[in-house]
Amino acid sequence: MGSGGAAAEPPPGWLLRDEASGTLYKRGRLLGEGAFGRCYQVTEVTSGRRYAAKAIPRARLAAPGIGDRVERERELQRHLRHPHIVRLHGHFADRGHLYLLLELCSRGSLAAIVRTRGRLSEPEVRFYLRQLLSGLGYLHGHGLVHRDLKLSNFLVTERMRVKIADLGLARRAAPPGRRWGALCGTLSYLAPEVLDRRGHAVPSDIWALGCAVYTALTGHAPFEARRRPELFRRIRGARYPLPAQLSPRARALLARMLEPEPAERASLEGVRGHPFLTEGFTPRTLSPRACHSVPIFVGQEPLCRLLRGLRCWRGCGCVPVTSVTPGGGRAPPRRSRGRTSAEENLY
Repeated sequence: MGSGGAAAEPPPGWLLRDEASGTLYKRGRLLGEGAFGRCYQVTEVTSGRRYAAKAIPRARLAAPGIGDRVERERELQRHLRHPHIVRLHGHFADRGHLYLLLELCSRGSLAAIVRTRGRLSEPEVRFYLRQLLSGLGYLHGHGLVHRDLKLSNFLVTERMRVKIADLGLARRAAPPGRRWGALCGTLSYLAPEVLDRRGHAVPSDIWALGCAVYTALTGHAPFEARRRPELFRRIRGARYPLPAQLSPRARALLARMLEPEPAERASLEGVRGHPFLTEGFTPRTLSPRACHSVPIFVGQEPLCRLLRGLRCWRGCGCVPVTSVTPGGGRAPPRRSRGRTSAEENLY
């Protein structure tokens, strides 16, 4: 679902008031737009604390499914406390909007960083992936399946830590003998079993995370096509290009995460213990400069010829190279007119 409905709504005022507590918030810059509302940076007037406020127009809450999704997100996030999951601090309403007051992740999303950079280096992907696995393990440990993992739902804090956001589609894992067969989420990130109405479960989250890892490493989604039937055939057959710049360990990890049969797919522990994460160099920290340029890990790792366009001799995938297909030709363009959007939502 696109954001056209949200864009047509008038924005909230510059001063937002929580009528229940009397707290005033000053509305700041627009952080982004979602399927049913906009997100703004807001500042509590008395304390100066900054938050991200998801503003949902009251009129849209009456639309089919929207109110339930917002309530599910609010109820789930109210109980979650983890360093790699966006925290919900509270909620309030005025005459025009309902506001979810969320932890501010001021560096934006990994999707925005990848759009700016083109793609990320393998050390950076390891840095972020370790944190995402920690957050996802927490969700799964609480019996929750996210159902919409993607780069735009991975938000980066001021200190360059990544957090899982948007639990509007999350729900409890189906009990033994049952399955939730709803076709929801982001089109090109749906696992084969979800397309076949066998339901979302922990393995489908692993698949979606694998799609996100691929997109971060290459700059485009693994499964793209002009028409949905062809897209679905590629997903069911796990047919995706393997650009030459991917290291053998990255290729092997993607093969395990994008295994079509959920019973054969890597588990969360299997991903954590994969050589891509355990044997490759992972930086201890990232500079905010990594949001817009390739980092050079001086002092953390030998330079290894860390120059744009050259491959690391140690095979750690430190630096991107020109994207080519295994046969030597240039990889297909990132997106062309008429192609199914990599982040087209189905909800």
